[in-house]
Amino acid sequence: MTIVDLVQIIRKHIATVIVTFCVVFAAVAAFTFMSPTKYTATAELFATYTGQTDAQQNSSEMSSGATYLSTQIKTYPQLIKTQAVLQPVISDLNLDMKVSDLADMVTATNPSNTFMVDVSVVAGDSKKSADIANSVANNLSQQISSALYTDGTSKSPIQLSVVQKAVPPEAPSSPKTTLYLAAGIILGIIAAIGAALLKDMINTKVDDTDEVKELTQTSSLGTVPKSDIFDDTRPAVVGNTGSREAEEFRRIRTNIAFLNPDVRNHGHLLVITSTEPSEGKTTVSVNTAAAIAEDGKTVLLIDADLRHPSVAKSLDIEGHVGLSHILSGQASPRDIVQKYWKPNFHVLPAGKRPGNASILLNSQVMHEMVEQALQQYDYVILDTAPMSVSNDAAVFGRLADGVVMVVGKGVAEKKELASTVQALGAAEVPVLGYVFNFANPKKSHSKNYYYYEDTVSSKDDKESSKTKGKGKHH
Repeated sequence: MTIVDLVQIIRKHIATVIVTFCVVFAAVAAFTFMSPTKYTATAELFATYTGQTDAQQNSSEMSSGATYLSTQIKTYPQLIKTQAVLQPVISDLNLDMKVSDLADMVTATNPSNTFMVDVSVVAGDSKKSADIANSVANNLSQQISSALYTDGTSKSPIQLSVVQKAVPPEAPSSPKTTLYLAAGIILGIIAAIGAALLKDMINTKVDDTDEVKELTQTSSLGTVPKSDIFDDTRPAVVGNTGSREAEEFRRIRTNIAFLNPDVRNHGHLLVITSTEPSEGKTTVSVNTAAAIAEDGKTVLLIDADLRHPSVAKSLDIEGHVGLSHILSGQASPRDIVQKYWKPNFHVLPAGKRPGNASILLNSQVMHEMVEQALQQYDYVILDTAPMSVSNDAAVFGRLADGVVMVVGKGVAEKKELASTVQALGAAEVPVLGYVFNFANPKKSHSKNYYYYEDTVSSKDDKESSKTKGKGKHH
């Protein structure tokens, strides 16, 4: 994974990143400001070895004494927590606590390569921490210098002297607000990035147009937002001419015009498919055909998904007789093709579901009918079955020099989409472009949303009401 990939994942899951960062930082901040204030005071002692007598010691005795002192001083951090040292402190300062409680507040350390002992006390009050530290240091000194190494009749060989008394600290030692908040920011960033990566790994569905572009290695023809407008049986450019959805299909119409700019002796064949069912390919096919017809081009929309016909239902037109009857020799195109909305917009429904759909669609009759249609129309649009259902789109894609993929947000599987593109590539059928469907309305061209109104002029209403649900045989 490159830095660019990571940035794209963060951008894609920016809401998760922000929420995770805020939660982690808020938790650290709450812990910081709710933690009780603690003060640490430290007293320092120095240990010396004097031997059993005051007689002058030679170098050998001094070396032995230093070794002995080094060994003994390592035990003082544990010794300082004993009852012999702490009980007198509780009595001297009238502390209302047990020895075990005081032991939790006291620590002793021996800095490396020294004969120093640092006695530190952590308490909720600055003066109290200093008083306890000094009292503990004095009592430890007494135990070492007077009682621990002697029976009371001789002098202790080790003397522990207080060389630095503890003073009340001016600032608390805990919590370290600046350090904790800085750590909260760093931890929040790490957790946020981790959450984005985890979500991206767990989510196997396509979520945005950048993913589709990466998987298909082609450009976007348009982004269709999820909208209740498409529940209507009229295409957006028919029933809601001024809507942003209608404008998006006009954008798709313009982009499609550049797919095959070379004008030949016949029209353009546009094969529209998807990877999985329910990605909205029929909605895209119907609305794209209407948008092209609105521009004055002659259009024939063919429902070539004989396994699951949906164009007739989508437009609310008669669909019991259609393409399957033509391919089986039961009818001719002239008897079945219907006009819709405008004289230049014709629709060929799928008709009755046949049992041999693949054979009919791959027949010579189908190919001849498509070639004949291309001589009569500027655009022939085939709404084919999803690639996971059949490879009809690949067959027709070879005639059209490519296919247009409809990819539904939250429906298409990343692996399946990649496999579809690979299968089309193996069949030498390129993906000419893709339409990203069910996009978040707030993210799709959000800057331009204010420009369009989801209203329809009275003229469009009258014209649409005349065509809704009505089809004429051609």
